[in-house]
Amino acid sequence: MSKVKSFFIIFLCILSAGIVRAETPPLDSSGIEPPAPAASLVYIMDIDGPIVSTTTDRVLDAIAQSEKNHADLLVIRMDTPGGLTDAMWPITKGIMNSAVPVAVYIAPAGARAASAGVYITYAAAIAAMAPSTNIGAAHVVSGTGQPIDSVLSEKIMNDAVAALKAMAERNGRNAQWAEDAARKSVSITSTEALNLHVINFIAGDMNDLLAKANGMEVNTVLGKKTIRLPNPVQRPIKRTFIQALLEVIANPNVAFILFSLGGLGLVLELYNPGSILPGVVGGICIILAFYSFRTLPINYAGLLLIIFAILLFILEIKIVSHGLLTVGGVIALIFGGLMLINTSDPSLRISKTVIFSVALVIGGFVAFAFTYALKARLAKPTTGIEGLLGQTGVVKSRIDNIGYVYVAGELWEAAADEPLETGTDVIVTEVKDLKIKVRRKS
Repeated sequence: MSKVKSFFIIFLCILSAGIVRAETPPLDSSGIEPPAPAASLVYIMDIDGPIVSTTTDRVLDAIAQSEKNHADLLVIRMDTPGGLTDAMWPITKGIMNSAVPVAVYIAPAGARAASAGVYITYAAAIAAMAPSTNIGAAHVVSGTGQPIDSVLSEKIMNDAVAALKAMAERNGRNAQWAEDAARKSVSITSTEALNLHVINFIAGDMNDLLAKANGMEVNTVLGKKTIRLPNPVQRPIKRTFIQALLEVIANPNVAFILFSLGGLGLVLELYNPGSILPGVVGGICIILAFYSFRTLPINYAGLLLIIFAILLFILEIKIVSHGLLTVGGVIALIFGGLMLINTSDPSLRISKTVIFSVALVIGGFVAFAFTYALKARLAKPTTGIEGLLGQTGVVKSRIDNIGYVYVAGELWEAAADEPLETGTDVIVTEVKDLKIKVRRKS
């Protein structure tokens, strides 16, 4: 039994040593265990709307933050219908001059990179798309958003195409398709983009993108760089409160509503001077609206029509026009809203539903205020000497030329053309020198 027990103990010792040896990582030649690879830092930001000046600020802030914290990669997850060239060029310039490699990822499924989105994608060191996405329609538009169809258009188009080709050469992408996207507004799916070498690869999700980007050699402003992403730590760059607020304000519909409400606040302040709150709120709304106008392609004819509509609403309260000024104000507000944003890009135009709704609500409110003011202006006075005329009272002391009448809660010295006994109901017909003249009530 002792031999069996000893054999069993020796067997367990050998088995344990084998397990320990199997679980112990291999040692290098010096006999020291190699350290685990350090984690890599990946920043991720989202563009999910038109490219406007607030988008530019967010992208440049993300690049600066990535460089400051020595990130290994910045991923811009994008879904955009396009935007303005004035906002697009600083983004492409910032991406190409970033010390941190930038990847543009067109996602999620159903997303697109149209117009300005094509330029931003071509500027990135890595371009990727999720399945069932598309890219293209990069026809050049002016800084105001309108298509350029003149002699100048050829110069601007050639400049834009040259910029796209330069980006394509730098990042090893299809330059001919980029020119077709700009000149002919062609669009393609993610699969076609991969086959045409417009993008580097298709990625199902963010983890797939990082796995495929790992080990790629890309061009940066500091020269060629190999992307190393061991144990990538993903850190989303969220909008700050100010950035979110400014993006909301920069929406064309919100800009129109803010300016209209600001005008309404001024109308209310002039209608009832000293109320303070409408004037303060109206002033703030107008200032915010002007900030939004700075970020949008504004047609000043439309802006002047809206201002003219506000003036008509103010005059309606001061001048009796029987509603004509209000009708004119509503018409001017509608046409001003339709003309306010000078662009052919549907994503930057004001919704017609918003325009008509705001115009009718403000017009109805001004009409109500005008009606109320007119009734107050035409109403019979109820206080002072004028308020006593026509009031009914009761004789408290017999009137024989002179007596006393109780009227409007007070006792008045009264006269009459005939004697009136105490308790007789009378009507005030005249007020003079704190005395009243009355007659018998029929």
